[in-house]
Amino acid sequence: MTTTITTTVPSYVPRGPTAAELTFYAPPPDKTAPFNYVETPPPGHPQRNYREVPHNVSLNDIRGDEAQFTLDKDAFQALQHIPTATTYTTFDSDAAVRDTYYPEVEALLLNHLPGAHKIVLFDHTIRRQTPDAPRQPVTRAHVDQTARAAEERVRLHVADPAEAEALLQGRYRIVNVWRSLSDEPVQSAPLAFASAASVDAADLVPIQHRYPNRTGETMGVQFNPAQKWLYWSGMTGEERLLLKCSDTQARSDPAIGQWVPHSAFWDPRTPEGARPRESIEVRALVFG
Repeated sequence: MTTTITTTVPSYVPRGPTAAELTFYAPPPDKTAPFNYVETPPPGHPQRNYREVPHNVSLNDIRGDEAQFTLDKDAFQALQHIPTATTYTTFDSDAAVRDTYYPEVEALLLNHLPGAHKIVLFDHTIRRQTPDAPRQPVTRAHVDQTARAAEERVRLHVADPAEAEALLQGRYRIVNVWRSLSDEPVQSAPLAFASAASVDAADLVPIQHRYPNRTGETMGVQFNPAQKWLYWSGMTGEERLLLKCSDTQARSDPAIGQWVPHSAFWDPRTPEGARPRESIEVRALVFG
C-alpha cells in the first residue's frame, strides 16, 4: 500500500513504499538505431532520436532490508557505516576527489567484492539538483554500459595492451559506487533501481552514446510491469550503493545479475524546502 504525505516540514525524509512516475525508453519512430549525443550534436541532428514515455511505478524502500540484496543476484548492493576522510568541500575539486576519495573507493571494492584483485577507477560524475549545476540527476531509466562497451572500456583504461587482453580472458565487471555528498539524509530526487532478477533482457535496448571522439553504448529501459523497482530512503554520507553495469560471469551463469536499471525520481512526498540532492558516482572496472 502506498501512502502519500504532503508536508511543509523541511526536515521530513520520505520513507517506505511509494509510487512515482519514471521515464522509459521507446524506439525511434523511423525504426533506425537509437543514438544520444553526450554533448552538443552536429548541426541538423537531434540530441537523441528515440522517444521517452512516462509510466507510474510502485517503489519499495529497502531501508531495514539492505542485507536481502546482493551484487551477484540483484546487480546492486547497499553498504552502511563506511568510514571516510572526505568532507563536503572535498567534492568541490576533481583533484581532491581523486586524491582523497578514489583510494577509499578502490579499497571498498576490494574489501566487499569477493575475488576482486584489480580495480581501475576510470571516471566520476558529481550531480547537484540546482539550476546552475552542469550535471543534474538523470531522470530516465537506463543502464550505463552494454557488454560491448564494457569490453571497450577495458582496452581504453588499462594502459598496457597486453595486460588488457589478458584481463579480458577473466571475469570483469563495471561497478558504480554512488553516495550522497552530505551527511544529512537525501530528501529530494532519490535514486530508483530495479533488481536485475526482475528485468528481462528484452527490456534493455542498446543506444549509441556519441562522444566527440568516440561512440560508446548505453542501454535504454523499456517499461515492463514485471520489473521490481526499489529505492533506499534517506541515504547519508556514510552509506554506499553499488550499481553493477556489466558482468562477464552473467553470460555463463543465469543466477548472476548483469545489469541494474536506475533513474532518479521525484517522490510526491518530498517536502517543501527539501535539500537539493547532491551526489557522486565513481565508475570502476573490477577484475576477478
